[in-house]
Amino acid sequence: MKKRVVMGFLGTKLDMGFGPDRWERWRPTVSICSQEGSMVDRYELLYEQRYQKLADRVMEDLRQVSPETDVRGHIVGIRKPWDFEDVFGHLHDFLKGYDFDVEKEEYEAHITTGTHVAQICLFLLTESRHLPGKLLQTGPPRGRKAKTGFGSVSLIDLDLSKYDQLATRFNAEQLEALDFLKSGIATRNKAFNELIEKIEVVALRSAAPILLTGPTGAGKSQLARRIYELRQQRGGLDGGFVEVNCATLRGDTAMSALFGHKKGAFTGAQSDRPGLLRQAHGGMLFLDEIGELGVDEQAVLLRAVEEGMYLPVGADQPVKSKFQLIAGTNRDLSKEVSSGGFREDLLARINVWTFQLPGLADRTEDIEPNLDYELREFSNKNGRAVTFNKEARQNFLQFAKSPQAPWRGNFRDLNAAISRMATLAPQGRIRAEEVADECKRLTQSWHRPEEASIANDLSEVLEPDVLENIDPFDAVQLSYVVEVCRKSKNISEAGRTLFAVSRAQKKTSNDSDRLRKYLAKFELQFGDL
Repeated sequence: MKKRVVMGFLGTKLDMGFGPDRWERWRPTVSICSQEGSMVDRYELLYEQRYQKLADRVMEDLRQVSPETDVRGHIVGIRKPWDFEDVFGHLHDFLKGYDFDVEKEEYEAHITTGTHVAQICLFLLTESRHLPGKLLQTGPPRGRKAKTGFGSVSLIDLDLSKYDQLATRFNAEQLEALDFLKSGIATRNKAFNELIEKIEVVALRSAAPILLTGPTGAGKSQLARRIYELRQQRGGLDGGFVEVNCATLRGDTAMSALFGHKKGAFTGAQSDRPGLLRQAHGGMLFLDEIGELGVDEQAVLLRAVEEGMYLPVGADQPVKSKFQLIAGTNRDLSKEVSSGGFREDLLARINVWTFQLPGLADRTEDIEPNLDYELREFSNKNGRAVTFNKEARQNFLQFAKSPQAPWRGNFRDLNAAISRMATLAPQGRIRAEEVADECKRLTQSWHRPEEASIANDLSEVLEPDVLENIDPFDAVQLSYVVEVCRKSKNISEAGRTLFAVSRAQKKTSNDSDRLRKYLAKFELQFGDL
């Protein structure tokens, strides 16, 4: 059996009493050790120095009612019992230095005595596992035992998963939050759903900066606004949502737009301007394409994020603004740091929570639910219902999920495609004709001249059926090999060019044979080129 250890503050009002009549009153601390069949092996009594006399009396009474209990007193250096920072700091230091032994002892934190501030601090430190135990709550006796009983004692385990009804309620709230972050879209991609689950936890528990990375059109802006709305619903933010596309900020106006300016700071500054960071005070600032910011703006932003203050253009005194930052980018900021385009210290500050959003082509199983979402959105905005007929829907999904659909613009491409087809659909029914036209249009929009030139080059030397079965990755490599062969006098010269490094490192002995075998994989010979 583990030993039972109770820890709690001295009740300077409820535990008061020095005369014989004190035994006729309910005193919470003494009542804990007076309970029948509930042995306390050790009681840790916390109190301020000025209440030493009362603490001595209570500890003596505890030993009297329960001689088996090891009663220990601890003076905590609290100077301001109603100051949260002072109480929390001293209690935290005490618990940090306490020798807990969870293998042999179980701990209870008594939260009935002490100031409300002390009770809250004890609760928070138990919840955070600085005090690895349960909460102990006592109450005065009721009814016929009002003057003679020892009151009630109840334990609260902060592992809420043990409470079925609470666990069910919190699970439902979590599912509701996940659904909200996904805009009600029943996404099917496992990796994406797991990503959203992590974002939901971070959004509700942390106010640290969040970095959303991923290709253009992957949904960073919409997700950032959803995170803000979720936090606002749960009481986490009072201010508004300010969204800035950093790619639109250029030159001298960037500093003024972000951080504001004082009247007369520069030519044309005819009045004070608060700036976007000030507008975000108490709320959330979403800096999309943060990699586009200049290094000067990055330096001021770093101070604003770290210290909650910054200097507007032309100002002598700093301005305060507390906000949560979400940054978005489609760049590799680590490479930008290496090239000098992005500050390393700013990246370290905003890289606390980083989430990589996948492109639509990497979530083909989510195309169908997003298709339905876009149709609903179109219908709501335009006041008329639009649907696919069965054949048209099958045709579009088949194209959308195929390798021929790279979805370079991601959800922006999908949104535009649905909007075009829905607008042209007669009587609100998208037919196979609208789908065929749209697939052709999308294919043309995704066309890249360099890819076409590779295909054209290879079409001169490969049969159509062979060309169709070559991956784009292999096509680029083969195109380069063909180009080198055409410029070489013979296969030996081409081999020496293509395998120059391997030859220098003596990793290959016959360049010609190696090239000949490579070409044979595509049914080619050097003479064909």
